Amino acid sequence: MNVKIEESWKNALGGEFDKPYFIQLTDFVRDAYNKWATGGPAIYPKPAEIFNAFNLCPLDKVKVVIIGQDPYHGPGQAHGLCFSVRDGTQFPPSLQNIYKEIASDLGRPSATRGDLTRWAEQGVLLLNSSLTVQAHVAASHSSKGWEQFTDACIRALSARDGIVYILWGSYAQKKAEFVDPLRNLVLKSVHPSPLSASRGFFGNKHFSRTNEYLANKGAEPIEW
Repeated sequence: MNVKIEESWKNALGGEFDKPYFIQLTDFVRDAYNKWATGGPAIYPKPAEIFNAFNLCPLDKVKVVIIGQDPYHGPGQAHGLCFSVRDGTQFPPSLQNIYKEIASDLGRPSATRGDLTRWAEQGVLLLNSSLTVQAHVAASHSSKGWEQFTDACIRALSARDGIVYILWGSYAQKKAEFVDPLRNLVLKSVHPSPLSASRGFFGNKHFSRTNEYLANKGAEPIEW
């Protein structure tokens, strides 16, 4: 199949695109977008932004991986990067808590933009497990094949050393269970959701710990 995705990822994942599960997934997603175009429920993100995480962060540039579940399902939010929203959109509670922890951890004011493209361009792969979702219905495109595809993405990365995996919540931690913690830095805590953030997300210092690890490896730290 001719999938429009950044070339290094396309080379690494090329075998996935012709597998039966991915062909079925493509049919499902295409049908969902076609129904939206003819009056059905909206699908997020826009088709051109489905692979944004990969297009903004080539495989050989990845220094950090943050794993989410599925895109935000409200209007004007999702644009292909986990936890990120378009500029001008109100920050979702999880993103607000992420910025609170950055401010506390790094001792500087939180960012004023919800668009995390600047992270992706520095080598942070902001990967959702599912890459599409129906408006207002969380996890509506889960178990359709996206999880198998994004597992393959993590496996492609696992061939490299010196990557920081930031895993918030049990779902993300299971997603990266085949990452070798001896060859990479694996940081775990509860999810930044308001339901759990006070139980170990605040104070996890994942942002400073990430930068310390990268600096020790001779890599440029992330400007969070």
